[in-house]
Amino acid sequence: QVRLVESGGGLVQTGGSLRLSCAASGRTFSRYTMGWFRQAPGKEREFVAVIIWTGGTTSDADYADSVKGRFTISRDNAKSTVTLQMNSLKPEDTAVYYCAADESTLSYYQRRKLSEYDYWGQGIQVTVSS
Repeated sequence: QVRLVESGGGLVQTGGSLRLSCAASGRTFSRYTMGWFRQAPGKEREFVAVIIWTGGTTSDADYADSVKGRFTISRDNAKSTVTLQMNSLKPEDTAVYYCAADESTLSYYQRRKLSEYDYWGQGIQVTVSS
């Protein structure tokens, strides 16, 4: 069983920045596909970003079009953590953000789908005021 605990988040003004972190428990974190999803009130949970370690200091990262150029996902396998750096925040970024993990290396197509992930954090609120 993999446990995921998010931290960070909070309230910021438009144009501000926040950094979310997710700490994971498990034997083989480096093999995990790690993703971030978000859900705003009245809307479906949507993909935000995902990262897969590809060896050494390299990783593959993919982003939703709505956050490209503003958000950066990274991972630290030694600390078993994944981070989402969010810059130039907009009111439409307001949502509960969830950390997700799968113990396998998901394909490019699979890694963007909610149904592929077996483990989820409790979620953390991000609010961007106008």
